[in-house]
Amino acid sequence: MSRSYSFALPLVLAITMALGPLSIDAYLPAFPAMADAIGVGIGEVSRSLSIYIFGLAIGQLVGGPLSDRIGRPRVMYAGLGIFIAACLAITQTDDLNLLLTLRGVQAFGGGWIMVLVPALVRDQVRGREAAKLFSMIGLIMVVAPGVAPSIGSALLALGDWHAIFWFLAIYALGVVPLQARVVLRHAQPRVVAQQQDSLLTRYRFVLATRAALPFIALQAFAFSVMMLFITHASFIYQAHFGQSESVFSLMFGANILIMLLVNLTNRAVLNRFTSRQILITCLCVQFIGVLLLSLATWADVSVWVFLPAMMLTIGAQGAVVPNNQACFMEYFERHGGTAASLLGACQFGIAGTLSALSTLLPETLSWVIASMFLCSLICMGVIIGVLRPQRAVGTGSP
Repeated sequence: MSRSYSFALPLVLAITMALGPLSIDAYLPAFPAMADAIGVGIGEVSRSLSIYIFGLAIGQLVGGPLSDRIGRPRVMYAGLGIFIAACLAITQTDDLNLLLTLRGVQAFGGGWIMVLVPALVRDQVRGREAAKLFSMIGLIMVVAPGVAPSIGSALLALGDWHAIFWFLAIYALGVVPLQARVVLRHAQPRVVAQQQDSLLTRYRFVLATRAALPFIALQAFAFSVMMLFITHASFIYQAHFGQSESVFSLMFGANILIMLLVNLTNRAVLNRFTSRQILITCLCVQFIGVLLLSLATWADVSVWVFLPAMMLTIGAQGAVVPNNQACFMEYFERHGGTAASLLGACQFGIAGTLSALSTLLPETLSWVIASMFLCSLICMGVIIGVLRPQRAVGTGSP
């Protein structure tokens, strides 16, 4: 790849992938306004968020194998089309049931879009180069969840809550020419043999690749640690520690900052260490962070002692996802889209389920940290019992 191409590719892929966090976080400030406009409680509006997360998982399960069969460009354009159409339809509704349905449709198209990013990376590069590309994408992706609520608030100041979905539709429309010019024109043609494989055959092939399966568990449960924090962040800092909204925003943003720094460091250390080594190290750091959080909760320390432990726990995620994706996708020269769909669906499906179930527990700091500890402990079990004894795949293994 040329230098300009190397920069343009991760930039466009990150812009494309950012549709996910933008669709999740940009409309969060609008929940009260949406509830008033529709005439329901905020809790009922928040159901649209859960529906969206599960819709992403289902969309990825379908979109990945479909891209292996009919090619990446067709699925990308179709996913963007579904996403844009759903956004435009949402701008015309004030009915809760229709909103929930359309959010599901929007997520289904969004799942097609998001699942193609790791598949397209796997089509282009391998090994350490793939890990670096994932890291560059992640560098830009870290910013999206941090700025999305601010974008939503700014749009609310200019109009009603529908303006947020107009923005999402226009954003997705802008992705179309970028994908066509930078990414999809380099997409490899589909393999004839893969066209003849059924959906079940492709998933059977992925699930039969046992050496790759531990990375699915690591992706799902390491991501769940972060999702549990995001779900309960307001309770932790505002309700439990009694911080103001402005201080809460700064404390929440501190995690984004550390993730950003870890991601930048990851690109540098990839020149000396493999993706597998960095992944195991960061998961161990995350576990240490959760242990410190457990001790801090037991000792009932101040928020200023608690905060660094949380920053360590969440910040490690900045290198976990790119390296885990690189390690997993390395096993799938064939059926890369199907592999990416299974990875993404498990990530969002398991994390979404666990975060939803965590809301049924007593809302105390002890329960939140215990849930995070259990997810991190599962990752450590996978590392100790399964991952470390495995040998790398060939000379190109990340």
